Amino acid sequence: MRVDYDTLSKTIAALVEGESDEVAIMATLACEVHHSDDRFDWTGFYRVTAPELLKIGPYQGGHGCLVIPFARGVCGAAARTGEVQLVPDVEAFPGHIACASSTRSELVLPVWNGAGQLIGVFDLDSDQPDAFTQEDADQLAVILKASFANSNREGV
Repeated sequence: MRVDYDTLSKTIAALVEGESDEVAIMATLACEVHHSDDRFDWTGFYRVTAPELLKIGPYQGGHGCLVIPFARGVCGAAARTGEVQLVPDVEAFPGHIACASSTRSELVLPVWNGAGQLIGVFDLDSDQPDAFTQEDADQLAVILKASFANSNREGV
């Protein structure tokens, strides 16, 4: 089953309409995105909880790493650079953190709140190599931007 981004976008928009609580939005997105496509083995958020530090947020799948510094791994790279990380082979990514030994490819998108502050990253892992496409990255970036447009907290 491949994700239908048009339907997914409309479903998420309806579910988070008017919501400003970031954790509620994250939980909803993690669930909806995770169940939209068989490629998504682990789907979740790492939240910025201190300067240069990510901690696990709402997710679907097996356990994740609890803490990830900006200096390490694919999630850290997305937070540090503010750029999407599309990794076809995690074994070839310098400094990859193996939270799950089954992960073969990864897509991580930075997440900003309505005020433009980095609040975390959205991490998708797959047990398939080269599972993610630029279309996945582009479509999910649009969904994230729309979903967090009303969220606004003080930065950490």
